[in-house]
Amino acid sequence: MQLSTYQFLIAGLALSNSGLAIPVEDSPRQYLLAGIDLPTKYSKKPNSPYNPDYKDPYDRAVDAVGEKLDPLPYRNGWGASVLGPWNRERSRQSPDLVRPPSTDRGNMENMRWSFADSHVRIEEGGWTRQTTVRELGTSVELAAVNMRLDKGVIRELHWHKEAEWAYVLDGEVRVTAIDYEGGNFIDDLKKGDLWYFPSGVPHSLQGLGKNGTEFLLIFDDGNFSEESTFILSDWLAHTPRSVIAKNFNLAPEVFAHIPDKEKYIFQGSQPGSIDEEKPTGKGVKKSKYNFVHRMLDQEPHLTSGGEVRIADSKNFHISKTVAAAHLIIQPGALREMHWHPNADEWNFFLRGRARITIFASEGTSRTFDYLPGDVGIVPRNMGHFVENIGDEPIEMLEVFRADEFRDFSLFQWLGETPKKMVVDHLFKDDPENGEIFWNKVKSAEKDAITLPDSDEDADSEEKEL
Repeated sequence: MQLSTYQFLIAGLALSNSGLAIPVEDSPRQYLLAGIDLPTKYSKKPNSPYNPDYKDPYDRAVDAVGEKLDPLPYRNGWGASVLGPWNRERSRQSPDLVRPPSTDRGNMENMRWSFADSHVRIEEGGWTRQTTVRELGTSVELAAVNMRLDKGVIRELHWHKEAEWAYVLDGEVRVTAIDYEGGNFIDDLKKGDLWYFPSGVPHSLQGLGKNGTEFLLIFDDGNFSEESTFILSDWLAHTPRSVIAKNFNLAPEVFAHIPDKEKYIFQGSQPGSIDEEKPTGKGVKKSKYNFVHRMLDQEPHLTSGGEVRIADSKNFHISKTVAAAHLIIQPGALREMHWHPNADEWNFFLRGRARITIFASEGTSRTFDYLPGDVGIVPRNMGHFVENIGDEPIEMLEVFRADEFRDFSLFQWLGETPKKMVVDHLFKDDPENGEIFWNKVKSAEKDAITLPDSDEDADSEEKEL
């Protein structure tokens, strides 16, 4: 007797539950193919947003990761289940792609990438991975490298065609460099510190402390490749020994055992203090430039829903091509609706869970979700927000290929526009709510990260619908 799909699945599940091993796929697809109601672990919690009966006219955010939900393409009575292959973890990470807000429209390039999807180059005592225009096609203005150096490990002496900006993610690191005038620079940095080396400035990096360091490097060209770096050992390995001998006025035999290829990342000796290690030769002079900045030591600008720190050429004077903001967005808060007129926004998420809707004009918008380690792009002048959809603060970097941080606030703009102009635009046929709106925005007080008073009124309205 041949069992039907339904009978086989039921028998298999029964045997599986009894502890007997049988190769049955316990998945939503198999239940649906057999015409069986999904068990609670797949059909979600009561009143789950991912079922045909759920209604939400306001397109509220859903924390699929935090609530351990499995998004499905249902929205306000439309949509259907999934019968084909389904990556549950990916779906949880991007719930607003699986079930987009009803306001999303049109075609938009991808604006999200996770460093978890970047190739990792593993070296002695460290590793590196990058996100460039090759990984994320919209990252045209900036490229990034995430690098880890263990205790004493060196990113060898090198320089780049591009300027290099960096944020220390954790640990301690020593940076060395010389400036355009031959001035020597050495400093030790900690978590939250920055460095910036202009194009061509030679430098080195070394992990300090018990666990070394990890940092994020930003380069002011999306086409940058970590493989195209100018490296000391690589240069000498491809230069005749006779020329090297002439350059340093030494016998060629002195260079018999120098590396025959690049070292890139390698275990070095544990350095002493800066005073112990700084060069003291006759021609050595101290740089008059400051290549570092203590970003997290800045006093933050406090908002109703978080805090903001900005580092650009106004307070980090040498950083002429990269500006950045460090944001803390509290649960329930919103990085207000805004846009940037002078550069694309390159985001990096250090913690928390966020969603961003990007408005691209011509009736086009799309929503993306972000987790720690993710990169986001918002092209210049495109309106957007950053909403905290989780239960912990978001910590993120906004980075720009620009000398100054600039943004326009929608709230502030409307508050500084004549009342009749605003009301005629948005509330011409609804003067009562137009008055309520104007009374809210007329202060024109910019609140970069805003925390709404309460969602109770909106919840009551929804229940009445």
